[in-house]
Amino acid sequence: MAEARIRRGGTARLSTARGKVRAKAGSGRGRQLKRQSSFDRLLELLPISEDTLQKLATWAIFAIFGGLAIAIAIYAGLPDMARQQAASLAARAGFEVEKVEVRGVERMDEMPVYNIALGQVDRSMLSLDLPKVRQEMLKLGWVKDARISRRLPDTLVVDIVERDPVAVWQHDGQLHLIDVAGVVLQSVSAGAMPDLPLVVGPNANLQTAGLNKLMESAPALKPMLAGATWVGNRRWDLRFQSGETLSLPEGEQTSAAALVNFARMDGVNRLLGRGIVKFDMRDPDRFVLRLPQGQTSDKPAAADAKAEKTASAPAAGEEG
Repeated sequence: MAEARIRRGGTARLSTARGKVRAKAGSGRGRQLKRQSSFDRLLELLPISEDTLQKLATWAIFAIFGGLAIAIAIYAGLPDMARQQAASLAARAGFEVEKVEVRGVERMDEMPVYNIALGQVDRSMLSLDLPKVRQEMLKLGWVKDARISRRLPDTLVVDIVERDPVAVWQHDGQLHLIDVAGVVLQSVSAGAMPDLPLVVGPNANLQTAGLNKLMESAPALKPMLAGATWVGNRRWDLRFQSGETLSLPEGEQTSAAALVNFARMDGVNRLLGRGIVKFDMRDPDRFVLRLPQGQTSDKPAAADAKAEKTASAPAAGEEG
């Protein structure tokens, strides 16, 4: 009796364990079926068919691998032939320069910029040599700086920093617009002269920065300046809008001191606009006035003599 009970009890416990295993397996299959059913219902909610979705997934895989292949061909050091092939494939896929967007241009002609950007032998967006394009842009007179960037799939963006014109340079009968560094921006005609000072003489364009610094030492005279001639590659003759010429001595500091002295004398005696032809301050001990040829009137001559007498003392007494 005891053995029978033990056998039945053991059998009962084994049956119970097997039932639990079957129950767990059944519940797992139920959850799996439930998950599949939810995914199917989600697919049914999409506005595309299952076949179309499979095609899109296939094309996405090809696009990913194709993009990786192109990136490796360009940046991983593969032979030039492989990179050229990758660039060709990218160009056929639409990644080729077709548009140019130019920014920052106010005065210069944009056409040379377009010609450089669209004139590249290889116009593939992936293999376009941006530093080379930038260097070609910097050769244009107006371009002080340039930044080149891509905007996929087919646009090249060019940001230009223009030079500022500060004077017109007259040399060998030609007129050129120049910036403060003396860089020639473009040619101008005598009939279309901008309202800028005229600098004359060989290498006068390279002295424009020095001329600006010189005029800043006498700011009251700067708006009256009409032009300047670089004489003997060593000194300036200034021409004022009222018609007079001022000959300054050589040397940066000496000429600046003479110009400051002249501005002081003009403020006291009103030297400009009185019909005097030329003021000569090349000799630090003398201040010479040149009257118009043939002037015989006593009154103007006396006034000029008074101005010369008044001006001579400070010119001779001041240092530098």
